[in-house]
Amino acid sequence: MNPLTLTVATLLSAALSAGAGAAEPASRLTLDEAIAKGLSASHRLAELNARQQGASAAAEGSHAARMPIVSAQAGYTRTSHVTPFGLQLPGAPIVVVYPDIPDNYRTRLDLQWPIYTFGRADALERAARAEADATGLDLAAARNDLKLEITRAFWAVVTSTEAVRVVDESVKRMDAMLEDVRNSLKVGLSAPNDVLSVEAQRARQQMLLIQARNSQEQTLADLRRLIGDPPESPIALDAVLESPPAPVPAADSLVDAARGARPDRKALETRLLGATDRREASVANRRPTLSVGGGVNLSNPNPLTFPRAAQWNGTFDASVNLSWTFWDFGRTAADIAGARAAERAARERLLEFDTTLDVEVRQRRLDLDSAHAAVASAEDSVRAATEARRVVGDRFAAGVATPTDVLNAQVALLQAGLDRTQALASMRLAEARLARALGR
Repeated sequence: MNPLTLTVATLLSAALSAGAGAAEPASRLTLDEAIAKGLSASHRLAELNARQQGASAAAEGSHAARMPIVSAQAGYTRTSHVTPFGLQLPGAPIVVVYPDIPDNYRTRLDLQWPIYTFGRADALERAARAEADATGLDLAAARNDLKLEITRAFWAVVTSTEAVRVVDESVKRMDAMLEDVRNSLKVGLSAPNDVLSVEAQRARQQMLLIQARNSQEQTLADLRRLIGDPPESPIALDAVLESPPAPVPAADSLVDAARGARPDRKALETRLLGATDRREASVANRRPTLSVGGGVNLSNPNPLTFPRAAQWNGTFDASVNLSWTFWDFGRTAADIAGARAAERAARERLLEFDTTLDVEVRQRRLDLDSAHAAVASAEDSVRAATEARRVVGDRFAAGVATPTDVLNAQVALLQAGLDRTQALASMRLAEARLARALGR
């Protein structure tokens, strides 16, 4: 493949990550505005936000499990008729001890309160709150991932737009050169094959321009998707690729900063704490549970009164209960073993994350250093190619350079411009990836 074509293909492939162009953009969109729109329009973030709300509700439910339960009960029972039973003392009327009352009504206000569970309820509540906190940190990590994706798509649009500009300017220079070579042919200063060579190169660059515009449309389409805009909405970006490189701190300090700032690492730490709490809750299942209960009954007839009578009577009861499962055929032991395994798995996952994080941050820093060096080299290449094109053009005008010399200088300038665009885009992307690795 032609080196120039390969360079453009590489540039457009790197930019291929976002959306379609617009003829009359209504407003200029900055990177911060694009990120804000994307975060508010993301269905993925909305899903994680709903999951966080659900986890928070579960944590509140675990806290409520430690509180008393007050309930109201009511019922009606119809029984078959029975023969009344009564007693008669000498000289006294018959006292009905067990009358025939087929209609039975009952109401009760009941209270149940587990006042002491030997730490099980507390551990379960802590585990539920840890999961809620970890889900919130998952949301923060997803926001950082989406910010990186929007940033990549944003700079892809800027890169593809700059590629269109560079190739379009080259095509215009080729048009001017083609006219000069044709004029030289008319006066006998150029051969017919020189015209054909320029025409072929001009056609090749026109093809590159079509590819660049197609890539611009594709990158714009993806950016629209990420920020929640309609497929054909106009977008104009308020950004430039050029910027002075910022100093990059040492790798060790970046790694330390990442460990303290990465929300996904904090989520792993929080889930490790939750796994420890769940293990403690499983161990507490071996211990007794102390609870109190009580209630007020209002029934007709009331079975706690004697003798029974078809009238409303109220009674109350209060109790203290101790429940202790001292043998369950290994159920609690299995729960404890599973909780300990989950705790160990969470700890190992955190250690693995730290190992990967160290490598990731150092790689991203090296990528940014390389990108800065590539930009400086590309800037020098553009300056040299521009000057070479000017000198060859002057020599051609003076009749001491051939059209092939001018054509080669023109191709070299185009490739230098595309290389510079690619280097600038890589630098922007490297900055975004480093920021993501640092949890920003």
